[in-house]
Amino acid sequence: MTYVDDEAPLTFPEGIPLRDAATPLHDQSANEVLVITGYSGAGRTGAARALEDLDWYVIDNLPPQMLPALVGMMAPTGDGVHRLAVVIDVRSRAFFTDLVQVLEKLTDMGVPHRLLFFEADTATLVKRYETSRRPHPMQGQGTLIDGIAAEARMLAPLRRIADEVIDTTSMNVHDLTRHIRDVIAAEGERPLHITVESFGFKRGIPLDADHVVDVRFLKNPYWVDELRHLTGRDQAVADYVLDQPGARAFARGYADLLSPMLNGYLTELKAFATIAIGCTGGKHRSVAVSEYVATCLRDNGFSVRVVHRDLGRE
Repeated sequence: MTYVDDEAPLTFPEGIPLRDAATPLHDQSANEVLVITGYSGAGRTGAARALEDLDWYVIDNLPPQMLPALVGMMAPTGDGVHRLAVVIDVRSRAFFTDLVQVLEKLTDMGVPHRLLFFEADTATLVKRYETSRRPHPMQGQGTLIDGIAAEARMLAPLRRIADEVIDTTSMNVHDLTRHIRDVIAAEGERPLHITVESFGFKRGIPLDADHVVDVRFLKNPYWVDELRHLTGRDQAVADYVLDQPGARAFARGYADLLSPMLNGYLTELKAFATIAIGCTGGKHRSVAVSEYVATCLRDNGFSVRVVHRDLGRE
């Protein structure tokens, strides 16, 4: 892609013109645009990852001049991109100095946008760089402190016009994620996605299981001729398994044992949990117990899906 003066349109090499402010494709007021900048090591990447997990379309290290064209391709409705976050910082080198003018152009285009500026104190930035062992992008032949100071001078005009300045000095990665989710994206708490998965031990434990429970202590319907060809989804098999002494109490107790742990996952921003329940072949006992445990978890207020890994296998 080539860039020319402000009087000429930006063009791809193929000659396709990019959208100009004077020729909007559609109303941009329904779109959301976040421009993320600030000090290197202050949490820009962590913020970008948090937004990506919230289903924002995120681009890291974007040259500022590309932003108006990118915004022009957003779609306020449907399946297109309508929440865009871009990280623009001094890694863009000479391109970075045009960011203020690019933001003014977005305003002229009628595109609502927010500039987020991330910072931290010098001691914290030094510690983070020493931990990562990466060079500062503006360090050159000088010291790390020299690079931090040079970047601060370059970013001073942007800090003054930022919509929000976020100091991450006392934040860890989880604190930053919560701030992005709750304050910046205004998402609030997202539900935990729980999967209860039945399986057969003879084919191995699911690799992504967070918790595994063995229900082979229950009598096996496989040895009952009229039940062998059925599965734990059939009422006759479910009754046979769950009507055994202590079976329902075990399943209910297991769900109650999991509940505070699952709530803790929410606190620690864990988005998914898989509970694997196994028997020998994964067709009778584990299936019936998985369905019942899922019902108990739903009774406890959780959203649960059930997967039967080994049903349909020989």
